[in-house]
Amino acid sequence: MSAISVLRTRCFLRHVLPGLPAAMHRNYSLDVTAPLLRTQGYVDGRWVTAASVFPVVDPATGQEIARVTDCGAAEAKQAVDAAYKAFYSWKQYTAKERSLLLRKWFDLMILHKDDLAKLITFECGKPMRESLGEIAYAASFLEWFSEEARRVYGDIVPSPARDRKILLLKQPVGVSSIITPWNFPSAMITRKVGAALGAGCTVVVKPAEDTPLSALALAELAEQAGIPAGVFNVVPCSREKMQSVGEVLCTDPLVSKISFTGSTATGKILLKMAADTVKKASMELGGHAPFIVFDSADVDKAVGGAMGSKFRNSGQTCVCSNRFLVQTGIYDLFVEKLGRAMDAELRLGHGSDPNTTQGPLINTRAAEKVVHQISDAVSQGAKVLRGGKRLDGSFMEPTLLTDVSTDMLCTKEETFGPLLPVIRFNTEEEALSIANASNVGLAGYFYSQDPAQMWRVAEALEVGLVGVNEGLLSTPEATFGGVKQSGLGREGAKYGIDEYLEVKYMCFGGLTP
Repeated sequence: MSAISVLRTRCFLRHVLPGLPAAMHRNYSLDVTAPLLRTQGYVDGRWVTAASVFPVVDPATGQEIARVTDCGAAEAKQAVDAAYKAFYSWKQYTAKERSLLLRKWFDLMILHKDDLAKLITFECGKPMRESLGEIAYAASFLEWFSEEARRVYGDIVPSPARDRKILLLKQPVGVSSIITPWNFPSAMITRKVGAALGAGCTVVVKPAEDTPLSALALAELAEQAGIPAGVFNVVPCSREKMQSVGEVLCTDPLVSKISFTGSTATGKILLKMAADTVKKASMELGGHAPFIVFDSADVDKAVGGAMGSKFRNSGQTCVCSNRFLVQTGIYDLFVEKLGRAMDAELRLGHGSDPNTTQGPLINTRAAEKVVHQISDAVSQGAKVLRGGKRLDGSFMEPTLLTDVSTDMLCTKEETFGPLLPVIRFNTEEEALSIANASNVGLAGYFYSQDPAQMWRVAEALEVGLVGVNEGLLSTPEATFGGVKQSGLGREGAKYGIDEYLEVKYMCFGGLTP
């Protein structure tokens, strides 16, 4: 399948998925407006090719949907150079001018939300309803930072000397390398790029090799919005060229800042590469979120929160609940109601089917990891109450485990799949000890109707985000980021733009008192 044929025609996919409902065995059509289905890199306002291409596949079917330019170190360097050149003109734009351009970009995302959502569903596997939700979420960061761009304030500080005036001025850091994951292929870009462009920085984006189409569609809309050449660049690449491209983005002296979302292990590698040139860094890394249900909780609300927190994107989110801790007094009731909710609400299939709530995992490696965690738990005495089986390709049955102990692998490492292990606990102190016994701390959740307990537990959880009687937290108005080895810095809120700014001290002396 050539890149040209993908751009000009609909892509009809037919694939039989054993173990899934018969209604799912039908044609799936990726029908996207041609300008948004881009397959070339985007550098300095031009669509560029490289010596080779790499395939993008639908994880639900394994079928190829496009072939994308495979950028290497040379293209990455061209993008950095273009961003560096553009920075000196972009930072001279007024805050209002940058704000208006970001707002135009937001408007175009909303206008084309259906096509953008289709790209997410076909390259990432999300159900269409979730993909539409991601586009609304992604666009909201462009809207938010279009407004925050006009609120980058400095300070006038009272001077200790009568003949001096002290000013603190905020200025953009410069070229920023943006390295993003596959699980939110639009939102993880806009959450970073909105802040960077609003601050006056220019960017080079390296999207995940599984999901480059969403990033390239954003580049097309940025161009339509009037974002100047070189301000927003995208260098897609295959897994084979990922290291060489990453080295350029993290070591080139023209790059002043890196922002990465992904695994803790990869984040550490990037930090080491960036250390030689002492780059400013933001890292949103792995999570292992606890979800605690106390005896005082409203069980029905806790079940609803668990369903949303665990099974969104088939369990493939960094803030996804990974360890479920339920107090003894309501353990059996919670497990019973949760199992019934899984039976009633979860439907596997292709994301373009309106009945689907659970799509595939991103690839077979992801499914194998979930199978391994289930096998390990069962071998140590856990019971499978729902699911437990791997289906065709990278599909996994949503799985509920009980009689889980902290010795099991699923309680020690992030799953990134539809596996819900339930641990029984007796006291608040025991729950907090288990919840905090991790070297990462991104999100945590708990359900309680005891006001004093709410404050105690919220303050005691060693995480960057806490959901109190709430399973879905993310919004552009609030900060996003973790503690421990879950990362550095914060995204979103009024603080997100500060990650792309430096504070300059200006002292005006010799003034007549």
